Amino acid sequence: MSGDQIKTTVDLGQDAHIEANSAEHLGQRISHIYHVECYGPDGQLKWEDTYHNLVTTAGLNKYLDATLKTGLTTPTWFVGLITGPGAGNTYVAGDIMSSHAGWTENTTYSNGTRPAWTPGTIAAGSVDNSASKAIFNINGTATVAGCFMVDNSTKGGTTGTLLGEGNFTAGDRLVQSGDTLNVTVTATQS
Repeated sequence: MSGDQIKTTVDLGQDAHIEANSAEHLGQRISHIYHVECYGPDGQLKWEDTYHNLVTTAGLNKYLDATLKTGLTTPTWFVGLITGPGAGNTYVAGDIMSSHAGWTENTTYSNGTRPAWTPGTIAAGSVDNSASKAIFNINGTATVAGCFMVDNSTKGGTTGTLLGEGNFTAGDRLVQSGDTLNVTVTATQS
C-alpha cells in the first residue's frame, strides 16, 4: 500500500506559514517540536515558546536513507537560529541549506559553531536533547523568529542536510547581549 499525499498549511503566527506536501503512510508521521527558553544575564527566564517545525523533504529522505537503505546516519545534528521579523518568513518542504529563499540564518551568538543537538534515549517513538540542550550565548541585539536543524556546524554555512525549520508560535522574540537561549528539540514518529 502506498502512502497518501496530504497538503497541509501550518499557521505560525505573525503571517508566517508553512505550506507543504507531507507523506503519511498508515498513519505514520515524523514531527519535530522545539522548546526554546530565553534567560537574561541575571539567570531569570525572560520568555519561552514551544512550536512544531516543518520536516523538509531532504530531512524525510535522510530519515528513510538512514533507516531503510544505507543505515548511515550523520553523527551530529546542529541547531540554528532564524532571523526575524518572521512575518515574511516562509517555509516549504523543498527548502535545502543552499536554497531557502523564505528566511535567513541569525548568527548573533558567540558560540564558535552552531550548537550540537545531542539526543538522549529513544523511547516510545520519540527522542530529544532535554538532558543536553543546544545553548546559544547571545552577543548582540537581534530579532529571532525561529530555529532549524542541519548536519553542518558552520555558523552561516550553506551545505549539509536541512532537517527542519520554522517560526516561534508567539511571533518574533528580541534577544540582547548576555541572554542565553536553550533549545530542546523532540523528534517523534507516531
